Amino acid sequence: MNDASILNKAETREESGIIAKAKQGDRKALAELVNRYSERIYNLALRILRNKEDAEDVLQETFMTVQEKIRTFNERSGFFTWIYRITTNASLMKLRRKKITYTEYLDHPDFEHGGEDRILQDWSRNPAAVLDDQELKEVLDQAINDLAEIYRTVFVLRDIEDLPIRDTAKILGISEENVKIRLRRARIFLRDRLSEYFSERAAV
Repeated sequence: MNDASILNKAETREESGIIAKAKQGDRKALAELVNRYSERIYNLALRILRNKEDAEDVLQETFMTVQEKIRTFNERSGFFTWIYRITTNASLMKLRRKKITYTEYLDHPDFEHGGEDRILQDWSRNPAAVLDDQELKEVLDQAINDLAEIYRTVFVLRDIEDLPIRDTAKILGISEENVKIRLRRARIFLRDRLSEYFSERAAV
């Protein structure tokens, strides 16, 4: 067993001890869990909601829910998966309460037929199409923002948070195959949005 494995097991045992104390009502243990996960929870909510104030609200809602339901955590799934599920659900509920609407691009009939076979242009041969990092980030951020929530959430969990497909499926309460389908559609949408943008830049 290597040093990394030993360290990971030690961290897991330590966290299990903290969770056990939190389930018994230990406020210091609960505060420790808040400290450990606050940044990751906020970033996850921000990536889904695209709004700092809404992300802060979800952060508070998440830890209020954790405080109320920590005793029901059965440890069949990891605490990380459990708390991410709470955050994701809170974020999606906030989106639905605000009745935010998104592009219907993914529901267009053309999307279902042949979209995945499209080939991206090779912009590396065209210096006029090169963007600086900030501009590219803004374009990509807007494209992610335009994704419908069911696709954006999968994309955030899988491609940005780098969660395994199995964990993403558990968090969202859908099948692994559904995760793959939604992720593929999200990637196609983002790819095509960037392809369109780069094509416009190259034509200037």
